[in-house]
Amino acid sequence: MAEKSIVSENSTLKRKKSEILETGLNSAEVESRRAQFGFNEIVEKKINFLLQFAKRFWGLTAWLLEAIIILSIFLQRYADVYIILSLLILNAVLGFWEEYRASKAVETLKEKLVVNARVLRKNVWRVLPAREIVPDDVVRIRHGDFVPADVEIVTGYLEVNQSVLTGESFGVAKNAGNLLHSGSVVNRGEACGIVVSTGVNTSLGRTVQLVQLAKPKLHIEKVISNVVRWLLVIVSVLAIVALVCSIFRGFDIIDTLPILVVILFSAIPVALPAMFTVSMALGAKELAKKGVLITRLSAIEDAATMNVICVDKTGTLTMNKLSLVKTLVYNEFSEKDVTFYGALASQEANYDPLDLAFIELAKQEMLPVDAYRQTSFVPFDPKTRYTEAVIQRGNERFRVIKGAVKAISKVCGLTEIEIKELEDQTQECALKGYRTLAVAKTDKHIGQYRLVGLAILCDIPRFDSKQAIHELNGLGISVKMLTGDALSIAKETAKNVGLGTQITLISDLKADVKENSLFTEEKVLKIDGFAEVYPEDKYNIVKNLQHNKKIVGMTGDGINDAPALKQAEVGIAVSSATDVAKSAASVVLVNEGLTSIIDLVKNGRIIYERLTAWILSKIIRTLQVSIFTVLTFLLTGSYTISTFGVIMYFFLTDPVKIALSTDKLQGSNNPATWKITGTIKASAILGTLIIVESITLLYITLNVFNISVNNPVIYTYTFEILFFSALFLNFNVRERRPFYKSIPSKILTSTIIASLIIGTMLATVGIPNMAAVPINETLIILGLSAFFSFIINDSIKVFMIQKIGVKW
Repeated sequence: MAEKSIVSENSTLKRKKSEILETGLNSAEVESRRAQFGFNEIVEKKINFLLQFAKRFWGLTAWLLEAIIILSIFLQRYADVYIILSLLILNAVLGFWEEYRASKAVETLKEKLVVNARVLRKNVWRVLPAREIVPDDVVRIRHGDFVPADVEIVTGYLEVNQSVLTGESFGVAKNAGNLLHSGSVVNRGEACGIVVSTGVNTSLGRTVQLVQLAKPKLHIEKVISNVVRWLLVIVSVLAIVALVCSIFRGFDIIDTLPILVVILFSAIPVALPAMFTVSMALGAKELAKKGVLITRLSAIEDAATMNVICVDKTGTLTMNKLSLVKTLVYNEFSEKDVTFYGALASQEANYDPLDLAFIELAKQEMLPVDAYRQTSFVPFDPKTRYTEAVIQRGNERFRVIKGAVKAISKVCGLTEIEIKELEDQTQECALKGYRTLAVAKTDKHIGQYRLVGLAILCDIPRFDSKQAIHELNGLGISVKMLTGDALSIAKETAKNVGLGTQITLISDLKADVKENSLFTEEKVLKIDGFAEVYPEDKYNIVKNLQHNKKIVGMTGDGINDAPALKQAEVGIAVSSATDVAKSAASVVLVNEGLTSIIDLVKNGRIIYERLTAWILSKIIRTLQVSIFTVLTFLLTGSYTISTFGVIMYFFLTDPVKIALSTDKLQGSNNPATWKITGTIKASAILGTLIIVESITLLYITLNVFNISVNNPVIYTYTFEILFFSALFLNFNVRERRPFYKSIPSKILTSTIIASLIIGTMLATVGIPNMAAVPINETLIILGLSAFFSFIINDSIKVFMIQKIGVKW
């Protein structure tokens, strides 16, 4: 009984489906399905932008600034409060804007479903917004249509372009029973079908969910957070030491608080947002001139550290269009005859990729196609499997056909043995990823067709792909190809563009995951390319590489690439990319091909050197100010530096740090890596030198210039000691070789000179809270600071790098 019941139920379901195909859904059925599945749209994940903005005031740097604000309010230093509060808000706004812009990728993808569709409802064909389609709706799709949902074909034949979804470069034939993916575009044909999935349940919808989940790792934030955390530990220890010593020496705690502000303030990378933004903006401007548009500034820094790049085959390595690359001739015909008669059997108005391949080559070879007229044309028919045209020129009249090799061979009356030979040749070409068509003609209007020859077509590699891959490898970047095409096509493309030979099916990799996931992770690193890849596969490959501590770049042009583009540290949308891909990417190429990526990498590595110089300088300056302040207090029993002096110190040196963003530095030939340990070692060595030198200069001030620690002018001397060494430090940190091996940029040089002149004048002339110092003594401190920096410190820096192996 149970079995009989099931059969009866299945029959009922089939009967209902047949009825729906005849009349379409009624209003009640539409509402019922809409209640269950919702509208055919991408429901965007709602973002609380107010909460996102509030999060910008949470974190190490924000906490430090907020602590100083509270301390400054307590001390009634309201000018400091306003300045620091402005910096805090500015940093929050900049970070929030980047996150807000990134969220637009999903919105653009959502707009892709705003199309119309022909739908059968209550026995009437209607044109409705695609948003209103529900599962089981009957739709009609024809040439040029954007498939609005996942549809199962019931009747008819289509050839669709689904490269933006699967990466397949060839048009794909779809017959009754086949599934049409949402987001595909119909090249030719017409069909009726029934909707099986809508909204986020479609191929396109699942891609959207991946884009929402994708989140690139921002490595610069992690690096800066580590540096700030390390500095915070140092200044906290020093602040506690200063506070305890002050209490034991009988100082009023309230009088000690300003110096605690000085120590805390020295640890905060106040100039970093400006320096980072200026550096990246200048890099973006320079790259824009070379056809590289940056949509997320941190992508430039990520490009410097990128060591793996995944490239989409179709439209990135290849032209994303079929080209006639070879012909095989028969009878007395020539190679040009194959192209010529194939072009006559084509029609440009159809925008058929196969037709356009023949017509384009005929134009390039200047064949007299225009001298002939098509009196009739029959487009490709899935039953005959060829196109046919009647051609006339004057009194000459004949027929031409082009299409499937077996179908044309039979029309030409070839023997079974001859057909078998042609099919073997076709199969051999197919194994290399080529598509083969046959061309034939009659001598007269009515007559026997004769085989002209075979035309071999493929999506050819771009002329610059091989060179670009070679250069990327030379820069230490591994290149991996991801494609939705078959394994044979992937292998042939890899061979033509100079990729490695380790090309595998993504399904084989998935099978390996089930057996040994750890082994598979290691295997991914060795593989040069993956075939038959779907959108979620690209996304997972990127995440897998990131899990293996790789900095990943990803190039692509289609909707199928969007999740991986957003997940990768460097998502690169090529020139022909869809709006969706461009929105998800952090870099958009204006020019075709991969050559512009070389400029991106080289520019990024130069900017990396600038950021490294800034970080090294920041750590050393923090050590200098904080340790010098505490040590001199312990040695003299008095604070030899004033809060105003430190403010002036940062006010005059921070513009120089920002000017580092314009410096002319040499990028590495290998991917950059943030060597925090090496940076700390270098900072500790150079910082110790500068602190010893600063105390030496203070000793000269106290004992040679005979300045008392109780004399307010001591604050000006200590300002000069810190100020001059900080300016000259830039020449040490910007160059790993001796400082004279390269010349700083004009902006950096002029900023250093301007700051030097202003600082010297202020110290010599004197201003409120800063007493005047004799010019001769200022010049002595200036000269000794220069000697320490250019001779002693720079020599030890070079020795430290070349002999000890300390690197940053």
